[in-house]
Amino acid sequence: MGKKYDLVVKTGEYTDGQGQTKGRFKNVGVMMEGDNGPYLLLDRTFNPAGVGGNEGRESIIVSLYEPKDNVGHQQAPAAKSGGYKARDLDGDDVPF
Repeated sequence: MGKKYDLVVKTGEYTDGQGQTKGRFKNVGVMMEGDNGPYLLLDRTFNPAGVGGNEGRESIIVSLYEPKDNVGHQQAPAAKSGGYKARDLDGDDVPF
């Protein structure tokens, strides 16, 4: 497998405990390289019409990021994830 990128959209903003405005982001899929070139795997529940902040435009920004190193993160127990085991879009277990 070649390079892999997370597809991320900004879904809003919030104010942290120190009063700073921070962005709220959602990982909506991955872009990967295959034998026939690059391809996208999108979260099937992602609705781009729900992404705000682009009033007056007919498009949204989807940013590509190299996946973060998730060493030290643990998977949430099934009870905390509604009884479902979290899975990555390409079928691998999600490492948090």
